[in-house]
Amino acid sequence: MEHITASEVAGFGVGTLLLCATIAAPKVDAFISASQRSSLGLCNRCGGLQVIACSSCRGTGLLKANGPFSFSLIDNLYRSEESKVKSVGCTKCQARGHFTCPDCSNTSTS
Repeated sequence: MEHITASEVAGFGVGTLLLCATIAAPKVDAFISASQRSSLGLCNRCGGLQVIACSSCRGTGLLKANGPFSFSLIDNLYRSEESKVKSVGCTKCQARGHFTCPDCSNTSTS
């Protein structure tokens, strides 16, 4: 890296900026949605839906039988009828996919 040009330095700078923006995007989105919910008078946690998606199954109610890391590219490309991915019900949410919002349930009972 003896002779780095100005264009290369600018490329590194723009790449770094894009990487930081990609990493920060979910946090910025969460901040904006929370501020919109509070300005509309909705629950900050669930947005007035009164349910929260399960973090284990991500709201589907099902988990892969072999765990979340049972990905195989070859199996997905050449999947036959007997090698389909088997799913089991999520034990954390009892296969419902969601929980009752604790913030909404506390305010409705009081």
